[in-house]
Amino acid sequence: MKVGFVSLIGRPNAGKSTLLNRVVGTKLAIVSDKPQTTRNRILAVRNYTGDPTAQVIFVDTPGIHRPLHRMNVRMVDMAVESIGDVDLIGLVRDATDGLGAGDRFVLESLAEARVPVILVLNKIDRVAKARLLPLIDWYCRQRDFAAIVPVSALTGDGVTILEREIVEQLPEGEALYPDDFLTDQPERVLAAETVREKVLRLTHAELPFTTAVVVDRFDEATEPGVLRLYCSILVERASQKPIVIGQGGAMVRRIGTEARQELERFFGTRVFLDLHVKVRADWRENDRILDLAGVAPRTRR
Repeated sequence: MKVGFVSLIGRPNAGKSTLLNRVVGTKLAIVSDKPQTTRNRILAVRNYTGDPTAQVIFVDTPGIHRPLHRMNVRMVDMAVESIGDVDLIGLVRDATDGLGAGDRFVLESLAEARVPVILVLNKIDRVAKARLLPLIDWYCRQRDFAAIVPVSALTGDGVTILEREIVEQLPEGEALYPDDFLTDQPERVLAAETVREKVLRLTHAELPFTTAVVVDRFDEATEPGVLRLYCSILVERASQKPIVIGQGGAMVRRIGTEARQELERFFGTRVFLDLHVKVRADWRENDRILDLAGVAPRTRR
């Protein structure tokens, strides 16, 4: 069978997480239109029963960008380190964006890659095909690609073709994970990320992306059949706290309701979710909080 690790890398908001969710058939990575939504490496396994059979271990990574805070340094370090630990790289590019310094920065990160790279032009449902040609031409002049595949992770267009290209590039080997293994994400991280996604979506442009969620208590034992979660939503300024709470607590209740419903579907059990909003001005520079929030663990550097 074909077996291998495939790292999905690219600039922020390229659609890597949406693509991961599409490929594995379930929601493991949160998505939003705000930058730097993905803050950690997410490993997900997809088993294919075709000819050949295959086990593909997808690795979703934070967007590669020039970091300004300790949080961002950890995120970019994790993304770049994944380049040397995989069998294949999927460079995911938002086809609706113009070319710029960010493209060159990502390609520089790939300069030392010794494995095949597939260029994945995402969001083709939002761009005319004629606009893809200059983008493809520019990328082809920068480096050789094992394949170039236009896709829409949102609609699924082209994703089956991409999966075939991925399997074709992988080496032969034995399965590394059991058939029923899906992800290595701890349940606490999955819970925190679900709450954070609702914060990002429901507050829209009112709140910067610089929020975090920490699970203070994850309790499965107190009440049989009920998962009790106690979480803190962290903001950087006191003026942001009322945005998350809302008038009379309406916003935080809505965040809690939507997060609870999604968590109940994912965990297959009743969920009690208790949310508190706290101001932590320096959380993006605080390694302890970054660890608790599940933000890209410190690398070996």
